[in-house]
Amino acid sequence: MSSAERVLDEILARAEESSIFTDRDKLTPDYVPESLPFREEQVAKLAGILVQVLRGYRANNVFIYGLTGTGKTAVARLVSGRISEKARELGRPVDTVYVNCRMRDTEYRVLADILEALGRPVPFTGLSISELESRLRRVLEATGRRLVIVLDEIDYLLRKQGDNLLYRLTRMNSHLQRGSVTVVGITNDIKLVESLDPRVKSSLGEEEIVFPPYNAPQLKRILEERARLAFKPAVLEEGVIDLCAAIAAREHGDARKALDLLRTAGEIAEREGSPKVTVEHVKKAQSQLERDRVYEVVSTLPLHAKLVLLAATRVATARGRATTGETYAEYTRLAQALGLEPVTARRATDIISELDMLGILHARVVSRGRYGKTKMVTLAADRRSIENALRDDEVLSRLLPPS
Repeated sequence: MSSAERVLDEILARAEESSIFTDRDKLTPDYVPESLPFREEQVAKLAGILVQVLRGYRANNVFIYGLTGTGKTAVARLVSGRISEKARELGRPVDTVYVNCRMRDTEYRVLADILEALGRPVPFTGLSISELESRLRRVLEATGRRLVIVLDEIDYLLRKQGDNLLYRLTRMNSHLQRGSVTVVGITNDIKLVESLDPRVKSSLGEEEIVFPPYNAPQLKRILEERARLAFKPAVLEEGVIDLCAAIAAREHGDARKALDLLRTAGEIAEREGSPKVTVEHVKKAQSQLERDRVYEVVSTLPLHAKLVLLAATRVATARGRATTGETYAEYTRLAQALGLEPVTARRATDIISELDMLGILHARVVSRGRYGKTKMVTLAADRRSIENALRDDEVLSRLLPPS
C-alpha cells in the first residue's frame, strides 16, 4: 500500500464520527437559530410590519441595512419562516419567498425563483420579463395570496440590472384586485436607496430597519451559544472563543466572520488529528480565510476593476500609499500595455470606492490645502493574496511575474 493510500484510509477511518464536532452545520451561514441574541428589537420591528399579511392586508415594503455579519439575513429568514408557519396554522393564503440576489443576479432568475416557489415552474430561459411578471400577477389575482419576497444582497442585482425589477414588483399592487406583494430588501450598502429611481425609492422605502454591528462581548455570547450546539464537550481550549470574537469585532462586528473562524479552526484541528481546538488553530484559520476571501472577491471583479486594483497595489507597495491620481496614471499605463481603452478618471475613482467597500483597499479623503482634496489609497488585504488572485486572470497574467 502506498503512503497516499495509507493517508486516505486513515482519513476515511475517521469519517463515521468527528472527534471535534457534534453538528458542524450549526456554524454555517445557512443555519438559522431559533433565538437571535441582541437582535430582539429588529425581530420585533420586522415581525410587526409583516404580521399584516396574516390579517389579510398588504404589509409595507421594508429596506434592511447593515454591515456584513450583523444578522440581517438571519432575522429576515427567521421572521419570514415564522410568518409562513403561522399562515399554515391559521389557513391563511400567505407565501414567503427568499432569493439571494448574489446567486440569482438577473431579473429573469429572480422572477423564475418566485414563480417556482409558488408552484409555477418556468423554463430556464425563453420567456420575456413582461411575461414572467404577467404570470406572477395572474397567480396572485387568481389565488388572492399575500406574497412576501425577501431579496437578500439586493445591491448585486441593482448594480448589474438596474432597478427595473424593483419598480415592477413595488408597483404590481396597483394592478391587483386580489392578493398583494411585499418586498423586503437586504443590503450592506447604506447609500443604495439614494441611487434608486424616485418612484422606486418612494415605494420601497416605506419602512427601514438598521442593524448595528456587534461588539466583542456580544460576539462572544453568540459564539458560546453556537459552540454548545456544534462542538463536543470540552474540545475548545480557553481563549479560542475570545480570540474569534476579538478578531471579528475588529472587522466591523461581523458575526459571520466569527462563526467562520470558529468552524474553520475546528476543521483544521480535526484534519491535524488534534483532540482540542487551540488558539493556534484560530490563527491558522484566520490566515486561510483571509486568503480565501481575497481570492473570491478579486477573481470575480470585472477586468478594469482588476486593473485599477493592480495599479493601486503597485503604487501603494512602492510608496506606502497612493493618491487616486497616481493610481489612475499607473492604471492607464497598464490598460494601454494590454491594448485596452482606459475608463475615465471618475469611473476609476468609483472603482476604488467599491474596492474599499469590499475591504480590499482602504481609501480615505485627505485635504491637500490649496490643492484641494484627494483620496489616499492603502492596501486592506494581503498584497500576495491580491496578486495571486490577479495572476489567475488570463489577461492580467501577462503583467505579473510567475509566483
